[in-house]
Amino acid sequence: MKARSRSSSIPKKRSSPPGENWTCEGVLAELYKLGEKRNVEGMAHFGIVAKNVYGVSKPKLDVLARRIGRNHELALNLWDSGVHDARILAGMVDEPKKVSAAQMNRWVHDFDNWDICDGTCCHLFAFVDGAWAKAETWTKRTSEFEKRAGFALIAYLAYRDKTAKNAKYKKMLPILLREAHDDRNFVRKAVNWALRNIGKRNLELNRAAIRTAERMKRLDSRAARWIAADALRELKSDAVQTRLRRKKA
Repeated sequence: MKARSRSSSIPKKRSSPPGENWTCEGVLAELYKLGEKRNVEGMAHFGIVAKNVYGVSKPKLDVLARRIGRNHELALNLWDSGVHDARILAGMVDEPKKVSAAQMNRWVHDFDNWDICDGTCCHLFAFVDGAWAKAETWTKRTSEFEKRAGFALIAYLAYRDKTAKNAKYKKMLPILLREAHDDRNFVRKAVNWALRNIGKRNLELNRAAIRTAERMKRLDSRAARWIAADALRELKSDAVQTRLRRKKA
């Protein structure tokens, strides 16, 4: 599916200049102004295919998100616009404490590429109460990007949740093993990503992740063997082992 051209989806002109009181209409106009056709083409090259996309670069989205600040209602409206760039921004400006389980389920159902999946999990879902439960549930989904969301969320929690006990991550390892057979590109890469991030938290989880990868390697599955081989290269590397030993010391 090709991305819609920018000229076919020009938002209505905003009624007021940008300022403290951002509206969805005003943000969409700002995003359209910041978009570039070459970015749309570049996104497609990297497998980011969206129905309606302006091509706003991530650095420009970062700046705009800082200008807007946190705004839950605006985030909901931006998501409902259906514009890819607006949905990425929605995850950046939403307020984690106001995000409900129902909202998470609605949004994950709309995931149609890895960029919107990973961006939303990274900037928003990883900070929402109940993220762990959603991660586990979504790994059972059949849709490629909904299922990827489960593993992407595990990967981000392994990186961002500084207080979670090892037991939480060990509970995820059998799930990674269970789904290692899924040969779909964006699923197997996310399983690999989650496994590597868990194994890089500390020496205890590193050993547990390596054991899981060794079991994967013996499965009669091309996807599982790829996940295992790639993860083991990093988890057993001198760089990771040295860093984890220093961290423990």
